[in-house]
Amino acid sequence: MLALYTAASGMAAMEKNVELISNNVANVRTTGYKLQRPLFQDLLYETLKRSGSSTSDAGNLLPAGIEIGSGVKLVSTSRAMSQGSITATDRNLDVAIRGEGFFRIQRPDGTIGYTRDGSFTTDAQGQLVTSQGFVLDPGITVPNNATSVSISASGLVQAQLPSQATPQDLGKIQLTHFANKTGLAAIGDNLFAQTASSGDPITADPGTDGLGDLQQGYLEESNVNAVTEISSLITAQRAYEMNSRVISAADQMQQTTTQMFKG
Repeated sequence: MLALYTAASGMAAMEKNVELISNNVANVRTTGYKLQRPLFQDLLYETLKRSGSSTSDAGNLLPAGIEIGSGVKLVSTSRAMSQGSITATDRNLDVAIRGEGFFRIQRPDGTIGYTRDGSFTTDAQGQLVTSQGFVLDPGITVPNNATSVSISASGLVQAQLPSQATPQDLGKIQLTHFANKTGLAAIGDNLFAQTASSGDPITADPGTDGLGDLQQGYLEESNVNAVTEISSLITAQRAYEMNSRVISAADQMQQTTTQMFKG
């Protein structure tokens, strides 16, 4: 019976939905995390009668046909790239992006990753790095004897040194954006990678070319709404239960039909 396979596809789809929801909830406190949403499509249809086909010799046409669907499938997972809340941390090397853009991060294999997580620190050489030790690109090195570091909204990084009356320029933090940022591939460690769907990276100074600006001493929180995710979880659970009941009903119908033929 086709209903068994159709309902089974619905249960499998809801399982994937719950997996996405669980990942969103797990990352509700992950800096710069962007929530995922599943996109579903219906499967092929069995056409028993095609609409518009002739129903009589007089030329009458069937106004609506008969099509039996075969279920649902997960076709993609989209990311909501909306801005998360900006929260004060009071750490000089924490930087939040207000608006469009990603920080460029050099990965250990030499490739470039992109992130909204601006929780930077310094390594043994004084370079600005992520919590994983990946170097910010272009690199900025903070002198060991610096008494303070300032990062302007436009990305200019300056350090106050004991022997100087005016701050020393250390470099500029740049941002990157893409024609289709939802086409970026998540690769873990709060990083995204460029894909053929995202388009080429466009890098410029913060506050220019449609990019956002920077806010020192703040971080961007996840854009996951816990209440919305719990509501989505309940909806997915109910859909799973309904598909399970369809399987039970189809099984009972098959049993009844089999018994009738045996009798």
